[in-house]
Amino acid sequence: MSSTTCIQWMIAPGIAPRPLINCNRCGGLKAYRSSGKFRVNANGKRIDVWLIYRCIDCDNSWNFGIFERCNRRDIEPALLRALESNDPGLARRHAFDVVALRDNVGRVEEFPDVAVLKRAVGETTESATALELWLGLEMPTSLRLDRLLTNELGISRSRLQALEERRLLLVDPGGAKALRKPAREGTTLRIDLTGEPDRQAIIAAALG
Repeated sequence: MSSTTCIQWMIAPGIAPRPLINCNRCGGLKAYRSSGKFRVNANGKRIDVWLIYRCIDCDNSWNFGIFERCNRRDIEPALLRALESNDPGLARRHAFDVVALRDNVGRVEEFPDVAVLKRAVGETTESATALELWLGLEMPTSLRLDRLLTNELGISRSRLQALEERRLLLVDPGGAKALRKPAREGTTLRIDLTGEPDRQAIIAAALG
């Protein structure tokens, strides 16, 4: 009798993207990392807010604009307090906003490192012949789906491709080359492990 083990993976990126900027101290293109600190400048009713970045080599600063010439009344009081107190969660969220960074500077260095929190949904059994994974993302990541599965399940990419070609690995939402695209919030994967000699080891790895 076949059964399915369902597991939720909550994925958090490990290293924030780094904008590549011409450093006037180093004299060339350098990666900058977030300091986790905001700079809030009030001029009358107008407020400017930046997230401060530092050159990884010389510590030169660069300001990433969050609000520019914004009316104080347009910023929620709780948000303003979080900015003024350098709220770590808020700083992290802006530091991982790769789309805004890329719009601002053009070139951004991204990292695939992630941490995965695994939680079984419902009952699990050693005799399970199928694995269903539900992906949740704290923030977008550049890590490809096949690399995520290889890292967390110990399955080679060639084997993943073979499973996909045999319709034993299904990705929803799918589309062309779904395994080669970055992991996305809400993705569900189902892997039929019937007949796979190491299915128990794969399920154990999926559970962490």
